[in-house]
Amino acid sequence: MVHCHNKCRHVVPCLHCHPHSYIRMVQHLIERCLLLHMNQQQCVKALAQYASIRPCITITVWRELEKENRDFFRAYVHGVSSYRPLMCRYIQRRPSFERRKRYWKH
Repeated sequence: MVHCHNKCRHVVPCLHCHPHSYIRMVQHLIERCLLLHMNQQQCVKALAQYASIRPCITITVWRELEKENRDFFRAYVHGVSSYRPLMCRYIQRRPSFERRKRYWKH
C-alpha cells in the first residue's frame, strides 16, 4: 500500500502523488508486454483495460523508451512481425493437441 502526502491510500503508485514511481510502474508493465510480443497498440489496450492506465501515458512512456533504445525497438518490431506467423501456426495446431489430451483422460 502506498501512502500519499494527502493521506490517500493507493495499492499502486499514483500519477499525481508519486509521478516518478508511477512512470517506473508503467515502464515495467510495458516491458512485460514486450516479453509477450505485443506491439504498441496491443500494449496500450492491455494497460488501459487491465491496469487502468490512460493510453496517453502509455504512449508517452513507450515513445521515451523508443528514444532511449532505438536499436532494440527496430529489432523488436522486426522480430514481432516475424513472430506472429509462428504464433498463428501454433494456435491452429492447438485444438488437435486438446483432442489428444481429452482422449487420455477417459
